[in-house]
Parts: sequence; structure tokens; C-alpha cells
Amino acid sequence: MLSREEKKEMLADAKSKRRKRAFQRAAGKNRAKASFDEYLSFLDSVQKIFGPFKTSFNPTPASFNKL
Repeated sequence: MLSREEKKEMLADAKSKRRKRAFQRAAGKNRAKASFDEYLSFLDSVQKIFGPFKTSFNPTPASFNKL
């Protein structure tokens, strides 16, 4: 839960024209698309952080399955 002071700060930040322009510039940046190899490298780095997941041998309960 935010304190009154934190709420005031957030509202003041939301009204800031400088902050608005910063978000507009960030949204307008032409970001280069990552290659498939870069994407796989990213996924590999995430896997290294979290490690392997425990394999579940129980069936996944599902209903209303349609093709």
C-alpha cells in the first residue's frame, strides 16, 4: 500500500511534461528486431538463471478441449 506522500509523488510525476516527453521518445524509438539466434541466446540465458524445472509425471487436468 502506498503512503500519502508516495501517492502525491506519483501524481506529480504523472503530470510532469518532461516525463511525458521521455515516454513518448522511448515509445517512438525504432528498435532493431532481434535475430532468431539472439532470441535463442536470450532464452538460454534465462534457463541458466532459473535452472531446469522439475519434471511432472502427473497428467494435466483439462476439460473442454477442442481442435
